[in-house]
Amino acid sequence: MTEEILVNITPQETRVALIAQGIVQELHIERSQSRGIVGNVYLGKVTRVLPGMQSAFVDIGLDKAAFLHVADLWMPKNSKPDNTPIEKLVFDGQTILVQVLKDPLGTKGARLSTHISIAGRNLVYLPQEDNGNQIGISQKIENQEERDSLKKRFQALMPEGEQGSYILRTSAEDADDQELLNDLTYLGTTWKKIKEASSRLPAPSLLHQDLSLSERVLRDLASERTGQIRIDSSENLEKLKVFSMNFMPNQLDKLVLYRGERPLFDLYDTESEINRALGRRVDLKSGGYLMIDQTESMTTIDVNTGSYVGAKTFDDTIYKTNLEAAQTIARQLRLRNLGGIIIIDFIDMHSQEHQAAVLEELSKCLARDRTRTSINPFSALGLVEMTRKRTRESLAHLLCEPCEVCQGKGQVKTAQSICYEILREVLREHRQFNPKEFRIIASADVIDRFLEEESGHMAQLIEFIGKPIRLQAESTFNQEQYDIVLS
Repeated sequence: MTEEILVNITPQETRVALIAQGIVQELHIERSQSRGIVGNVYLGKVTRVLPGMQSAFVDIGLDKAAFLHVADLWMPKNSKPDNTPIEKLVFDGQTILVQVLKDPLGTKGARLSTHISIAGRNLVYLPQEDNGNQIGISQKIENQEERDSLKKRFQALMPEGEQGSYILRTSAEDADDQELLNDLTYLGTTWKKIKEASSRLPAPSLLHQDLSLSERVLRDLASERTGQIRIDSSENLEKLKVFSMNFMPNQLDKLVLYRGERPLFDLYDTESEINRALGRRVDLKSGGYLMIDQTESMTTIDVNTGSYVGAKTFDDTIYKTNLEAAQTIARQLRLRNLGGIIIIDFIDMHSQEHQAAVLEELSKCLARDRTRTSINPFSALGLVEMTRKRTRESLAHLLCEPCEVCQGKGQVKTAQSICYEILREVLREHRQFNPKEFRIIASADVIDRFLEEESGHMAQLIEFIGKPIRLQAESTFNQEQYDIVLS
């Protein structure tokens, strides 16, 4: 299956779309004013140790203090006994070398680790490890002979006296010796720059910034399946060519300048796909649909048959809808970058064979995901619980903000409810202050309802309190806003 990567670059943001089978499979967006910090290395300062939470807050120069848990503390081998409390390992005011594991999300600060790892195209370098140049192999390389052969080949390339350990990524399986040597050089040089900067810069300071999104395209997204990487900026194309020649020469021929008259993201309906990925409803080709609701703590996905009645029996209709839903869910998780706890409510299936097949299809589709996932079997309530590692904000959190009208609830009170709320409030104000008259300022829909459907109730209240009530429509008010002015 040939893939294509579209890279749309403007001064304010970079957007990347991964296309497979003519469909957008992944979206990545990075804005210049709010670039993600995952992978960045900082010289930080401990501002507060929290023994009760076995964690510490660390100042790395951001608006919010970052969070370091005792489980993410790295210490030299055999120097940290198990269960040593954090207050015996770090102290207030301590200068500490840290790397960001998770971007700040919502009200939470960045998540940190002191176990530094530097990623290359084919290798991950763990410079602090002192266990004799241990070499790890990606679990996705399953053939043991290939694992042994790759490890032996890499050991022959490693320089004498090299410190730290390495993990060979999946792409290393297809890399030649020169490509592995390029990675070794890049990673070693990067670590030396970090160490040198840490010895001369004050805390807090940024010591190493992870690659930009356009550079990460070459490192993380491009593969042997990639046909072309289309870029709509000639200036940035030249920069990426230089980066590719130095570190990823096998990707150089895939870099192409897009010269089309249509905007790049109009290809494959990419702009429309972004808008659809921000909606709750996702239509399936069969006529069924998904409802995706994202909250701060979890995401829920509800599967519905909709108008699909194509199978011979109702059970077959449900089964085929759930199979298609499993494929679409896996894609939507990547597209929307949804992470954390995910609850999937497939349509109830009585056949355990059907349940197993749907679960297998979901697992197979999720295997293409670059982000780690974990799936549990169907629960007693017929739900599938899964997790997807969350490192960056979701597409919705990146592009959207809570609605000022509904405050993120997704719904507002009806005009009728607001009318009755106002009537109760007028009565309460009358009993407390006894003014000469009342003036109600509200949205046009609420005022119209007072003049029409609720005119009888308004007349009853005026008669009961014995005071005039004037109505005023305010075009800038949303449906839930109103003021009651006493005079």
